[in-house]
Amino acid sequence: MSSTVQALSHRARALIDAAIVWDNHSCMPLRADDNFLPQLERFRAVGVNIVSLNIGFAQQSWEEHVRVLSYMRDWIAKRPSEYCLVASVEDVKRAKAENRLGVLFDIEGMWPVQDEPWLVKMFYELGVRWMLIAYNQANKAGGGCLDAKDGGLTRVGRQIIDEMERVGMVLCVTHTGARTSAEALDYARNPVIFSHSNPAAVTRHPRNISDDLMQKCAGKGGVIGINGIGSFLGATHDNLVEQALKHLRYAIDLVGSEHIGLGMDYTFDQEELKEYYRKMPQIFPVGLNTSGGTHVMVSPEAMIPIIEGLARTNLTDEQIRGVLGENWLRVATQVWDGPRDAGAHPAMTSQR
Repeated sequence: MSSTVQALSHRARALIDAAIVWDNHSCMPLRADDNFLPQLERFRAVGVNIVSLNIGFAQQSWEEHVRVLSYMRDWIAKRPSEYCLVASVEDVKRAKAENRLGVLFDIEGMWPVQDEPWLVKMFYELGVRWMLIAYNQANKAGGGCLDAKDGGLTRVGRQIIDEMERVGMVLCVTHTGARTSAEALDYARNPVIFSHSNPAAVTRHPRNISDDLMQKCAGKGGVIGINGIGSFLGATHDNLVEQALKHLRYAIDLVGSEHIGLGMDYTFDQEELKEYYRKMPQIFPVGLNTSGGTHVMVSPEAMIPIIEGLARTNLTDEQIRGVLGENWLRVATQVWDGPRDAGAHPAMTSQR
């Protein structure tokens, strides 16, 4: 246990000891680069047990996704004493028990599989455990949250959701347009998540989501992961944790602690992020830092004050453990049970 963790209050320390602490979205460089992956240790040092790493976004090809995924898998597999690849719920529990950081993967947008839904199974077998529909802008599956007009979930999107449900991959509707998100929540048979989205009622921003969508997600048995990006929190460097806790409290009050988790979206390579801003400004929300400075976001080390802040609330230990990671584990237990033939979706059958 690190000295930082030891310095926490008794309740916060006990929570870290007991809970599976799971950050469901973080961003390493999307290239082969040994300079950053060692920083995964920053998660383990503050008591995080499980992290999901992004392997691609927006209009990147499936080949680009596979290249990044293969590199990350190889790097992690060569370091079995500190890290493990997560493919099952048992792997999650084993990572916690053995004080290793369990790593799974995610894809931000259905672009790489929109023409070939069979690729969903390949990505699942390589450790991708959730995928969202559209990264801010529309693709063939559905609309993005920055589109002037969201055309809704398409037939392609429904086909991909069917395949995700067949193989056991979780559907995410972060970055997705409001209409498409609502239609996907109606269509899906499994719980659906917002892996890293914040309540718009706390901070107005096109990347944040309405109370109605949050309640719809909860009604489906899903989880909303609170995001740590400063502009989405309405935060500066000085009040990032305070604002993250404010969003957490609002979301918990609205839909219940059993439907809230953490998906901080920390980006380790600030230079790569700024390069994406320069090359593709149209796919990012107005207001993100494009001026060359450091992007304001909650770091892995902020997990400590976040846990301390939760420990000072009137939530029960069971509720806080849910927010820290057991809610993600519940969804994983429901969805990650491997390939199976779920049969044709009634909504798809009726449209043939």
